[in-house]
Amino acid sequence: MDLFSHSNNPSENLLPYQGIVNYYGLIMDATKAAHFYRILMDTISWQNDRAIIFGKLIITKREVAWYADQPFSYSYSNTTKTALPWTKELLELKSLVESYTNESFNSCLLNLYHDGNQSMAWHSDAEKDLKENGAIASLSLGAQRKFAFKHKTTKETRAIHLPSGSLLVMKGETQRHWLHRLPPTKKINQPRINLTFRTIDSTKA
Repeated sequence: MDLFSHSNNPSENLLPYQGIVNYYGLIMDATKAAHFYRILMDTISWQNDRAIIFGKLIITKREVAWYADQPFSYSYSNTTKTALPWTKELLELKSLVESYTNESFNSCLLNLYHDGNQSMAWHSDAEKDLKENGAIASLSLGAQRKFAFKHKTTKETRAIHLPSGSLLVMKGETQRHWLHRLPPTKKINQPRINLTFRTIDSTKA
């Protein structure tokens, strides 16, 4: 598995073909990242994620939360969530991410991984509610974790380590041609919060 070099050049496409991934590096210092990490841990309405797989309800140890401009319904893994209104801190982070990316987002799906044993399997964020080929901005807080990509056809892989306070953006045809995951690791025993800012297409929601 090839690791992306941390060039911190957001204009560089980290995927070799059929998709666009830009890495912005750290967009806040360690003190600010720790500040937001503590607040989100305490104030977000975390709930264990639910998925229906082969007709069976699975409740994960990973916790999630869904916030947006409107009470959008968002469906994935055969379950549906209704968005909560933004908190003050989430709006601050959304504004910060938008200032770096020159994108506009109307929602955020947050994931809380309590340690390295909690992970995310290969998947693509291609739900029908999302803006087609829209940008998804991934902001990491807490423990540094590896984030990996795999092409759906060629099976070629890429990976990058995402430290606290770092920003990565997926856009273009990335979700159509590439899978991504957060692999498990026994080396990490600290939590990680991942905020994925997205755009819901209100004509579909």
